[in-house]
Amino acid sequence: MAIIKSRRCLAGAHVAHYKNTTEKETKQLPLSKKVTIPLLQHMGAPCEPLVKKGDHVCTGQKIGDNSAFFSVPVHASCSGVVEDIVSFTNIVGATCKAVVIAVDEVQEQAPVSRPVIETTEQFLAAVRESGLVGLGGAGFPAHVKFGYRDIDKVDTLVVNAAECEPYITADYRTCIESTQDIVDGVRAICKFLNLSRVFIGIEDNKAFAMEVLDQAFSPEDHVTVVSLPSVYPQGAEKSIIYATTGITVPRGKLPADCGVIVSNVSSVAHLGRYLKTGMPLIEKRITVDGDAVSDPQNLMVRIGTPVRDVLAYCRVSENDCGKVLMGGPMMGSALADIDAPIVKNNNAITCFQEKSSLLPKTTACIRCSKCIGVCPMRLMPAKLEKAYDKRDAAELENLCVDLCINCGCCSFVCPAKRHLAQKNQLAKAFLKEQNSKEDKKA
Repeated sequence: MAIIKSRRCLAGAHVAHYKNTTEKETKQLPLSKKVTIPLLQHMGAPCEPLVKKGDHVCTGQKIGDNSAFFSVPVHASCSGVVEDIVSFTNIVGATCKAVVIAVDEVQEQAPVSRPVIETTEQFLAAVRESGLVGLGGAGFPAHVKFGYRDIDKVDTLVVNAAECEPYITADYRTCIESTQDIVDGVRAICKFLNLSRVFIGIEDNKAFAMEVLDQAFSPEDHVTVVSLPSVYPQGAEKSIIYATTGITVPRGKLPADCGVIVSNVSSVAHLGRYLKTGMPLIEKRITVDGDAVSDPQNLMVRIGTPVRDVLAYCRVSENDCGKVLMGGPMMGSALADIDAPIVKNNNAITCFQEKSSLLPKTTACIRCSKCIGVCPMRLMPAKLEKAYDKRDAAELENLCVDLCINCGCCSFVCPAKRHLAQKNQLAKAFLKEQNSKEDKKA
C-alpha cells in the first residue's frame, strides 16, 4: 500500500501547531475519589438514571438509558456507591441529571462479554450498547450515523485522524498506541455496512502515524491513507471529505447523502476494542497542555473525573490559569468551574496564563476580507456580523449562517480583533429561534 498526498483544501488558516505532547506516551490517570457522570453526553435525548442513591455499581455497568432513537446509554466508569443523583448543567448550557459515584478501592467490574454479531441490525445494537458517540466533535450518536436510512447507498468510510486543533495529540497517540483497535474497528464497519473503500485522513505533520496505519492494513482492506495539508480546520467534516475524496457536500445534505460517512479515529478505535472486550466507553484519552502547563501530558481518564484532579496530576495550579478550556484554543469552551467532569467527547484540557487569556480590544472593520479568504465554508463573516447586529433573519438566511462550523478562523485572522466567530454562533442560535417561531405560526 502507498500513502497518497492530497492538495485539496476548502480554505482555512495557518495556525501554529504547538504539538508539545507528540512523543508523550499515554499515562493512566489514577482514580478520583468521586466521579460525576452526566446522563447527557451526546446529541439527542438525555438518559434517565437506572440506579438510585445508595446503590452499588460496578465498572462498565449501565447507569442511564433512554428508549429514544437519538440517545446513547451511559455507563459507570468506576465501581462504588451512588452518592447522589443531581441536576447538572453542561458546558453548552444544557441541563440533565448526573450520577455521582463515591469510588471504592475494590473496583469490581460488571460482567461483560464481547458481543455476538452476525447481522447489520445486531451491529447497530452493539454500537449503541457500547455507549459510542462521536469522540472528536459534538457527540453525535454513532449508531444513528451508521444506521442512516439510505446506508445501502453509502460506499465510503472516511476516518478522521487530521487532529488540526493546536496542542491536541490524543488522536495521534491513538494511531500509535491503539493501531490494532483502529484496524478492527474499520474492518467491522466495512463488513456490516457493506462499504467498499476507506480513506484515513491525516495531516502531513504526522508522518509516523501515517506510516504506522499504512502498514497495519492489508490490500484486501481497500484502505488508503491520505496525507492532508496542515491547514486548520482540515479535520472539519466537510473539509476532510473534500480533501480525501474530492466530494463536496451541498448545503442541506448530509455526508451520507453523498455516499460517505465520517468517523473520528478514536471512535473507530473504541469500537474495535469494544467488539473484542465488551467493555463500553468508560474512559477517554485526552491531552493536557497550554502555556500554563509546565508538564504537558497525554492521559487516559475515566469519564466523570473532575478536571481539578486532572490538573493536579499535571501539577497545574488554578492560580496560574487565566483560562481553562475543554478542548483546544480554536474551538474549545472555557470552564466556569474546574470541578466539571471529563465527558465522552472531551479530547483535551488546555490551560492558559492570564496574559494569554485576555480578549484584545476590538476596532472597526477595515474591510480587508481576510475572514472571507480563510472561511472553509466560503461565508462572509463580516456581513454575518452586521446582519446579526440588525437581527436581520432574512439576511442571515441568505448569507447561509447555518453552514458555519464554528472553527474560529475568522476571528483568528481578523486584524481588527472582532469577535466574528462568537457573533456567528449567536446568529445561528437567533436564526434557529426565529425559524422555530415561524414554524409554530404555520
